[in-house]
Amino acid sequence: MSTAAELYQQWLREPSLDEGLRKQLEELHDEQEIEDRFFRDLEFGTGGLRGVLGAGTNRMNIYTVRKATLGLARYLKSQGLNVAAKGVVIGYDCRHMSPEFSEDISLVLAAEGIPAYVFEHLCPTPELSFAVRSLNAAAGIMVTASHNPPEYNGYKVYGPDGGQVLPDEANRITSEIEQIENLFSISVMARKDAESAGYLRWIGTDVDSEYIETVVAEVKQKSVSPHDRDETRLVYTPLHGTGNLPVREALRQAGYKDVYVVRSQEKPDGNFSTVESPNPEEPEALRLAIEEAKKCGADVVMGTDPDADRVGVAVGDQDGSFRLLTGNQVGGLLVEFVLKSRIESGGLPTNGIVFKTIVTSELGAQVARLYNVAVEDTLTGFKYIGNRISAYERTGEYEFLFGYEESYGYLASSMVRDKDAVQIALLIAEMTAYYKSKGQTLLDALETLYERVGYFREDLVSRKMPGLNGMKKIQNILNGLRQHGIEVPGLTLDAVEDYQTSERREVGTATISELSLPKENVLKYFFSNGSWLAVRPSGTEPKIKVYIGAKGNSLADCQASMQILHEAVDTLLQ
Repeated sequence: MSTAAELYQQWLREPSLDEGLRKQLEELHDEQEIEDRFFRDLEFGTGGLRGVLGAGTNRMNIYTVRKATLGLARYLKSQGLNVAAKGVVIGYDCRHMSPEFSEDISLVLAAEGIPAYVFEHLCPTPELSFAVRSLNAAAGIMVTASHNPPEYNGYKVYGPDGGQVLPDEANRITSEIEQIENLFSISVMARKDAESAGYLRWIGTDVDSEYIETVVAEVKQKSVSPHDRDETRLVYTPLHGTGNLPVREALRQAGYKDVYVVRSQEKPDGNFSTVESPNPEEPEALRLAIEEAKKCGADVVMGTDPDADRVGVAVGDQDGSFRLLTGNQVGGLLVEFVLKSRIESGGLPTNGIVFKTIVTSELGAQVARLYNVAVEDTLTGFKYIGNRISAYERTGEYEFLFGYEESYGYLASSMVRDKDAVQIALLIAEMTAYYKSKGQTLLDALETLYERVGYFREDLVSRKMPGLNGMKKIQNILNGLRQHGIEVPGLTLDAVEDYQTSERREVGTATISELSLPKENVLKYFFSNGSWLAVRPSGTEPKIKVYIGAKGNSLADCQASMQILHEAVDTLLQ
């Protein structure tokens, strides 16, 4: 096996190497940087590829993208999906190299005899999922790095149901990728030849129109009147991403006329030049939108990430200030609104179900149970929610009502099988209009929920640990927890769930039971007062993530538990 230094020299000697990438390598003099670029192949995980742009085997570039695509093509052919007839849909967002990667993907597929349907323009990730289903394609590929910084890009793979591939499928794709020895020898058909042979087919605006019309038909609520919409003022920012046109058009078609857009963040921009990070989870990302909302007296602020699958929310209070809501709070509010609206417009199905992930608050789950609606936990990642929607659609056992995760991802209609900020921006507008018609803000509605089901607070502590040393440190932390456990002074530990071994252990009785979820490197700790803590490595970034959830009968109780949990996490990550 070649060392990083040897691979670096091999790339430099490669006569077909792209000249821009060659220049990058020639300017490298830092041995650590060379090591980081070449110490491994960029990993194809459950989220596909995601990494920093640049030259090297551990970077996103045309060669690593071609290699992944050839491996995917071989996998699809092996699955009997009739991929040569059905084809693959390819979408891309506003990031650097996204259009170039999309075209290269299509031309590698063409060389393998697989048609590609490629969007002529930027599209949101959920629209890619919708297009796979609408076009009855064998698979989909979305070129995006979601909310990562500008130097990143990525490659997400979707199955024929429009959902992201699961770990077992990703592992089989990885196996095909690993058998490709020379990534410089991968065949790429010329664009004009691919077009004339019918392998490269461009998607125009027809799919856009179908997607938006379906969003409005599925999400617009009967419980909200045209007058309610007229009285509601919205501020929206696409954060330089793909959401600008689809979100605004969905709002317009639904009847919202009083919509302000943050002009400095309206146009697509791969540098995300007005924000430190285009991540709606971070307060700074919505700063300009909140300033706009204060000027115009808006009721709510919404901001979508670059590929428009997640949405952040800030809510106007009676005094004119704005408060950012967490993903868990928005999820709880939306569960309540969806279920209440279904009752007001005709009734809930007897077999309705709400999905959330294991690191998501219990707030929405408690609300669903008040309505006698089933709740199912999945592993972290919306791919698992999409998979369960498809499974129950086949069996008819449950009818999907809502799904969400704490990281600002939500889904109201199963027209797609991934989180969808276009749907949810409209649903949040509907919810805001509904409560405003009753003289309430979303903050009032949230306080009412807490009074009904208890107070919940959640937080996420992330630590970046890049490179080979970082990977080792993350694994050492998880190994240490498995060997020695965790101590949280002030809270009583009731149970531990280890999703890697699929075991739940009751601390008091030492009883061990089996978990039914797929295996994943996650540990979750449950405490007697309803609080919890979960630890997992990120699947897309060099980070370890610790999720904490506190519960109390009062706000003070809740905050006290949150402080205890934070102190325990600080000790763990020292």
